[in-house]
Amino acid sequence: MSKLDAQRAMREARYEQAVGRSAKPAAAPRPAPRRTPGPVEAPAAPAAEETGSAEACGHRSMNGRTCTREQGHAAKSHRYS
Repeated sequence: MSKLDAQRAMREARYEQAVGRSAKPAAAPRPAPRRTPGPVEAPAAPAAEETGSAEACGHRSMNGRTCTREQGHAAKSHRYS
C-alpha cells in the first residue's frame, strides 16, 4: 500500500465516522427555565477612580481608547475603556 493509498483510506474512515455521528439523532434541547420579572434595580454608581472625576491619565491606545487610571499612575500598564 502506498502512502497515498493509506492517506485516502484514513480520509475515508474519518468521513464514515463523521457521517455516523451526524446520522444519530441529537438529544432534544432542554427548555430554558422560565423567569418571572422581578423589580428592576438601578445599577450601582461607579467609584470615583473609574468615573474619571479625579485627573485621568489620558494615555490613548492605538485604537482610540483612553486610560482610566489616575494621572501619573505608578503602574506600568494602562486600563483602557
